[in-house]
Amino acid sequence: MASAAKPALMVNSCTGKMGRAVAEAAERAGLQVLPYTLCGAAEAVPGSSIEVAGQQVALVGPSERDALIEKLKAQHPNLIMVDYTIPDVIMDMAALYQKHKLPFVMGTTGGDREKLLRDTEVRAQGAAGGAGSFAGGGRQGVQRQAVGDYQAAGVYAVIAPQMGKQVVAFQAVMELMGEKFPGAFAGYDLRAIVGSFKRLGVDYDVESIEMVRDPAAQVRDMGVPEEHLLGHAYHTYRLASADGSVGFEFQHNVCGRTIYAEGTVDAVLFLDQQIRAGSQKRLFNMIDVLQAGAMR
Repeated sequence: MASAAKPALMVNSCTGKMGRAVAEAAERAGLQVLPYTLCGAAEAVPGSSIEVAGQQVALVGPSERDALIEKLKAQHPNLIMVDYTIPDVIMDMAALYQKHKLPFVMGTTGGDREKLLRDTEVRAQGAAGGAGSFAGGGRQGVQRQAVGDYQAAGVYAVIAPQMGKQVVAFQAVMELMGEKFPGAFAGYDLRAIVGSFKRLGVDYDVESIEMVRDPAAQVRDMGVPEEHLLGHAYHTYRLASADGSVGFEFQHNVCGRTIYAEGTVDAVLFLDQQIRAGSQKRLFNMIDVLQAGAMR
């Protein structure tokens, strides 16, 4: 029996560094990256294209996207959209994918996350006929709200502002530790924070978080390699006892975008599996991807 075809991807937008990194990671994974990318009207000069992952990718503006998407849907029934656009347009992009009933993986950060998750869940529930709630990332769940003008698109989606699977696993461990051992670090001073530390009994002021923005200080104090100054994420969480005699330090340092791009490809493969299995749940996050063991 022949194995099922791998999903085809349309990465939006390949004009950005993350979009380009995801397209390259997808190529390495043997996935088909379609030679089109959605972008703003200012970038979509007729006939314009950019080279991404060894192929010319056409820049598609707002006026052309609907017709192109329907054409690609007909040609590629296993099409999955990947979104790395900008915070200002994530609601519009999610609505576009839902309008065309296309599954999508969205790693774009920012925007109104509550509304994004709520709207996507409402549409998915409308088609699945379920009344469950989305849970994950420390949230208590988004209750189903009136559908309003939304048509029940029923799309499958993975939405997560953090696609680095190892970083997500680290954050999940911190979350679990807060749940299992509440108050374990009561009285400790936290120099940098994640939300789960509150459940460990650590009292903190968000204003105390130190942001190191100066490139020289990033190299000197944080150890960021100079070649990665334009693309890195260094995070250190230091806990100190009240008298200073005991200290704990948690750290995760990322150089470049490969970890996020590879995690995005894992999310695509996971979503494809859920679609093929006919999962009743349709809205997922990266915790779901990790728990399913969907990592290469």
